[in-house]
Amino acid sequence: MMLAAAQTILQRVFGYPSFRGGQLKVIESLMTRADTVAIMPTGAGKSLCYQIPALLFDGVTLVISPLIALMKDQVDALGENGVPATFINSSLTAAELRRRLHDTAQGRYKLVYVAPERLTAAGFPELAAKIKISFLAVDEAHCVSQWGHDFRPSYRKIAPFINALPYRPVVGAFTATATPEIKQDIIKLLGLVEPQVFVTGFDRHNLYFSVLRGENKLEFVLDYLRANKGKSGIIYAATRKDVDMLAKKLQQYGLAVGKYHAGMPKVERLENQEAFLRDDLPVMVATNAFGMGIDKSNVRFVIHYSMPKNIEAYYQEAGRAGRDGEPGECILLYHPQDVILQKYLIEQTVYSPRRRLHEFSKLQVVADYCHTSRCLRQTLLEYFGEVDVPAHCGSCSNCNDDRKAVDVTLEAQKVISCVYRMRERYGANLVAQVLKGADNKKIRELKLDRLSTYGLLPKQTIQELRDFIGFLAAEGYLRLTEGKYPIVKLGVKAAAVLKGQQQVWRKVQVQKVVVEDDLLAQLRRLRKEIADRENIPPYRVFSDATLREMCEKRPADHAALLKVSGVGEVKLKKYGAEFLQVINAAAN
Repeated sequence: MMLAAAQTILQRVFGYPSFRGGQLKVIESLMTRADTVAIMPTGAGKSLCYQIPALLFDGVTLVISPLIALMKDQVDALGENGVPATFINSSLTAAELRRRLHDTAQGRYKLVYVAPERLTAAGFPELAAKIKISFLAVDEAHCVSQWGHDFRPSYRKIAPFINALPYRPVVGAFTATATPEIKQDIIKLLGLVEPQVFVTGFDRHNLYFSVLRGENKLEFVLDYLRANKGKSGIIYAATRKDVDMLAKKLQQYGLAVGKYHAGMPKVERLENQEAFLRDDLPVMVATNAFGMGIDKSNVRFVIHYSMPKNIEAYYQEAGRAGRDGEPGECILLYHPQDVILQKYLIEQTVYSPRRRLHEFSKLQVVADYCHTSRCLRQTLLEYFGEVDVPAHCGSCSNCNDDRKAVDVTLEAQKVISCVYRMRERYGANLVAQVLKGADNKKIRELKLDRLSTYGLLPKQTIQELRDFIGFLAAEGYLRLTEGKYPIVKLGVKAAAVLKGQQQVWRKVQVQKVVVEDDLLAQLRRLRKEIADRENIPPYRVFSDATLREMCEKRPADHAALLKVSGVGEVKLKKYGAEFLQVINAAAN
């Protein structure tokens, strides 16, 4: 009975004909009043997994959310669908805060979004004790773990808050990126009771992953934006200085881009973010401060101008592309200098020696990802604990490289032999210098110029040799120790290569671009006009996926339009006639 009611709400309120993979199991678990952990990739519809139960439970659902922008976005979206919801955070005036607290106490909302800091703020525990909180949903639950990429100490306040309530609610924890280690932290630190755990898979089939090495980054971005003019995208850079530089350069070339980082005035940040959400600025150059609050469904590409600090951060940031299920492209531009920069940032921000070593270890995993010749999707999914992942996805730059692989066995033997003769005591830069035959004071002092491997690869640059060493480490022929200054050691496959029992092959990566038809462009223009009129972001009207389905099905009337995924009864009434007019005009 409850699941039938959930299906009805999905269709009538949110406009979707059926649940996506994993959603129904999570909702069913919550409806049986079981504590539940849901690990679902970005774009898999996590929010519906707690919003639908919230509408079926009696009383209030409290949603713990980490960012003000994220709360506002979700509450606005619920309001568009006729759902009574609000948020309580530091952005409110004192008068508005009192009004919302009063209305919450009167039962006027089904969902109330709060920051974890609010749980211990003056007056809130007393309010919580008076109202019936039947369900507590913890969004971005990985923030509770100190080993996660977004650790927030305030998330540790959630378990004591739950324990202090007169009636324990059902607790649901939701995240997109959690390794097995972080999953256990979520269960333990949130105090979940015999939870049911659902890992729906981390794969995002609609995303195309690519890693590009040796590119002129600025020229690549310029060419890419010109080739994908009008498409919405995010370009992540590692520092504020890089964001300022890149945004200025792109603007000088006449491209419509904004910028976002924590060093900008708050008003300017919010203006740029709002312009991006409304498609007035199609592209945003940002640090990772432009983060979890960006719930924009029609982002078509995410470019990492600099290598991120760990795989969790990369997968979450890259996952902001294609949230609507439509094709999205995730491009990582790698340069060896990125590793040095990230190590510096770790040194400046992480003070615990144990934590710092942990961060260096995670950084090495990203470097390995940038050098591997294996399927990129397989590499990512195995990192998150998935097993039996296909070795060829057909949708990443490694799998789709149509150039022939090059046999680099001889070069690999020379590098491995050099590492062995240097007694596995030095870093990649010094190994590269020996192979190059560099003549400097350090090499002479250490008498490394007397090795038989000195100058074996004189035609390659130091940078090319360092890159090749990184590739060999990613493939298991070499390995790098943890720490700020990793030492090159022999890997598990080194002996087989030296003995001539195994060949080493290497390929270079490529990228691809997607195009759209004329009707889709017309529907996007209409969506933008409506969004400006209604003073809301365009994707709040309809997602790109919904517009594309309109193009495919060409609904001729209201009944047919209601069958399009993402068109609920409220939005049909608001916008249906205008979209039908454009669709019917295109058919004539």
